Amino acid sequence: MSNIGDPGHGHSPAAWTAVVIMLLAFALGTLFFWLDMPALVWASAGLLVVGGIVGWAMSKAGYGAYGDKYTPKAH
Repeated sequence: MSNIGDPGHGHSPAAWTAVVIMLLAFALGTLFFWLDMPALVWASAGLLVVGGIVGWAMSKAGYGAYGDKYTPKAH
């Protein structure tokens, strides 16, 4: 069996930032849906997309799992 090494699992500033933004968007969207505020539900959906874009941009800027500005912690 070959050893593929640690694939990263998304433990990077880019991944964490994207996930936090998306979780916030999802939580707010759920709250606004429950409070019957459709405009804010759609704004939360927009924030969800922004989270993905921010994660992608940070990854391209070198903060992704294999980026030059990211140093993984030693295990």
